[in-house]
Amino acid sequence: MTEDQAARSGIFAGDDPFHVARRWLEEAEKTEPNDPSAIALATVDAEGRPNARMVLLKGIEEGGFVFYTNFGSVKAVEIETAGQAAFVLHWKSLRRQIRVRGRVQRVEGTVADAYFASRSLQSRLGAWASRQSQPLASRTALMGEVARQTAKLGPNPPRPPFWGGYRITPFEIEFWADGAFRLHDRFRWTRNAVADRWKVTRLSP
Repeated sequence: MTEDQAARSGIFAGDDPFHVARRWLEEAEKTEPNDPSAIALATVDAEGRPNARMVLLKGIEEGGFVFYTNFGSVKAVEIETAGQAAFVLHWKSLRRQIRVRGRVQRVEGTVADAYFASRSLQSRLGAWASRQSQPLASRTALMGEVARQTAKLGPNPPRPPFWGGYRITPFEIEFWADGAFRLHDRFRWTRNAVADRWKVTRLSP
């Protein structure tokens, strides 16, 4: 067994990076005080200018990472334009992070419907009321729109046609764990296509 194989027998162990990511997230759910699934999502606009914001990761699937948003939001427009995105999932309590870069596709239909239905009623009505990322006259105006949508849609609003998910299918995933004297452990998984086998490389800290 090589040194790197021995190192990956610990928290880095596994032949599937999505299984490793789920395991780390499950550990973080026991230690992080708030939002262990929060990711810093990075996109670029049509001019190549970068943008970043925090969103909540809602699923780690066999082949990708899923979050939901308004399709009219700035992040959605930038994702649709570039077709790619990146994010960092960082846990201060564990002193670990996961960095992901990949191609992005929409999540709609019954999958998005089911997730939307699982949200609180207030969140569902808020999704209808908010023109996310657009100028807003006042909070009073927003709450007035929430009241209007509540009266219109009732207690079981359907998923708005402008709201759904995005699945990031990665071509690169990096697992990072804090090390003494800043000598961190880093393993980068890369592939060119979904059908390709992952290549794992240890990186210098």
